[in-house]
Amino acid sequence: MIVIPGPSVLFTIGRALTVGRREALLTVAGNATGAYLQVVAVALGVGAVVERSAAVFTAVKLVGAAYLVYLGVQAFRHRRKVTEALAGSVSRIGPARALREGVVVGFTNPKTIVFLVVALPEFTANGAQMLALGALFPVLAVLCDGVWAFAASTARTWFARSPRRLAMVGGTGGLMMIGLGASLALTNRKD
Repeated sequence: MIVIPGPSVLFTIGRALTVGRREALLTVAGNATGAYLQVVAVALGVGAVVERSAAVFTAVKLVGAAYLVYLGVQAFRHRRKVTEALAGSVSRIGPARALREGVVVGFTNPKTIVFLVVALPEFTANGAQMLALGALFPVLAVLCDGVWAFAASTARTWFARSPRRLAMVGGTGGLMMIGLGASLALTNRKD
């Protein structure tokens, strides 16, 4: 489930392409933190509420989708600044912001919510076991998403040899996030 690219992976790739490896890896750490916050919520019983309430699930999904679209629009609007960022003339996003945005995307990821609500309780008898077993999810996510971040940031280095290609990559990363947010908003629950 973790290896299959979803919102977190696509967001990480978009981040790696638009602002670089460091921010992409911080995004990965934020995503993992957000995913573990979901584990905690499921262990405390919030997962049962999300599972039973289409309205709550839809609200969480739409918040995540809107946030991805917002971040994508920002990346697209500032796509020409990627070249300047590589030259050091524009400040990159800060570590706290990269982590925070990763947490929001990770916490609102419906793929993770569905997995944790449906699968995790099947293998645990209580909340403590959920917390322990659920800790594996973000650890594996960091490893897998980290590979995606390294691969995308390596591709970004190749694109950086041409300002035109780099602006195209910045725009593409932003469009990926917008498309991901839009598809996330349009995805329905299978009840």
